[in-house]
Amino acid sequence: MAHESTPHFHNTEGLRSIRIGSKEFQCVGALPPFDHPHVYLDMGKDSEIVCPYCSTLYKYDSTLAPGTSEPLSAIYHSEAA
Repeated sequence: MAHESTPHFHNTEGLRSIRIGSKEFQCVGALPPFDHPHVYLDMGKDSEIVCPYCSTLYKYDSTLAPGTSEPLSAIYHSEAA
């Protein structure tokens, strides 16, 4: 159920940064089976955050809809969904 309300993003492409429309999300690293522990990140008042596992820099972009990203390929879709 948590996955339904908290967006998940990945960086399988190895991008330097990913723009996202959410300040609270989970990073999964790369796509399974090469993912890292799915870590919850909260930017709070900041507009950027670095994942402590994979070092992906996530940048908040208020022009993007919540749960979306640039590039769109960074959105993680669980196979269970």
